[in-house]
Amino acid sequence: MKAGLNKLPKIKKTKKRIGRGVGSARGSKSGRGMKGQRSRAGYSRRAGFEGGQTPLYQRLPKKRGSKMRQISSATKHIELKITDLAKFAKGDIVGPGALKRFGVSMKKSDRIKLIGSGVLENKLTVRVHAATKTAQAIVEKAGGKVELISRNNENSSK
Repeated sequence: MKAGLNKLPKIKKTKKRIGRGVGSARGSKSGRGMKGQRSRAGYSRRAGFEGGQTPLYQRLPKKRGSKMRQISSATKHIELKITDLAKFAKGDIVGPGALKRFGVSMKKSDRIKLIGSGVLENKLTVRVHAATKTAQAIVEKAGGKVELISRNNENSSK
């Protein structure tokens, strides 16, 4: 007759009884060492506690100064290439609104810069925040024009 797993003797581990007399091997001090804060009942230290010494987070200086650098880093520069302009129809006005409809994800704080080289065949009006001289010359050679959007014009159009 074979013995199954349910027929094996059950092994039960006995819990260590701490602090139950000197003869128990975990008697007098119960593994907590000698005197001190950690040997007492109810001890728990808060996060960052360094035994009474001034904690590191209090020793380090506070950050001071302007937060303008953090705000300006939110501005993203989107590069618009001459090859992307070829996808627009002749006579279109290519600006932030048209680019958003075209599928370029933008926020109000984003800036558009026209870059690139090559040939443009469509006559377009391109409204961007900045443009390289080469890209501007290519658009004008095709019969179009580049209008630069300044920050003042954006705020007044709202």
